[in-house]
Amino acid sequence: MKHERISRGGAPVGHLAELGAVEAAAVIYWRLWAEGLEGQRRVAAEFCGTLGEVAGTNAIDAFAQIFDMCARHGRRPLMRHGIDCKCLGADESCIANFIGYASECRREDAALIATLLVTPDLCMPLAALAQTYGLALRRMALAPLPTPIETHQTNKTVH
Repeated sequence: MKHERISRGGAPVGHLAELGAVEAAAVIYWRLWAEGLEGQRRVAAEFCGTLGEVAGTNAIDAFAQIFDMCARHGRRPLMRHGIDCKCLGADESCIANFIGYASECRREDAALIATLLVTPDLCMPLAALAQTYGLALRRMALAPLPTPIETHQTNKTVH
């Protein structure tokens, strides 16, 4: 019997629904970004639309550098699940916790997790970028949802 070996980095370790808002967003945006130019445009549009052009662009620049550093200087290629997958892979869990700690301004903890992602000399710079990106995700999670278009006065109900 032949068994396909799944990379440990892609092995399911949980579900996206088990993550907090910042961590889940970090995984979803990671997946979208990895899809290519169209996914990257979608991510940029969401950041700029929610945070404004300047703050959104700063967050996207930090995120792009994080992604690039992990791709170029990673200990190994990071695995990810498909954009619509509800599972959380081992590598994705690492990314989620890395960004989560950074978003709480726990840069040393984020740098410790970064040792699983990149070479040691890049851990602190990566954690600094993750703090910028993570704080932007936190602001987005706290942003008010768009209000629905007001309906005509006669269409309102009490209960």
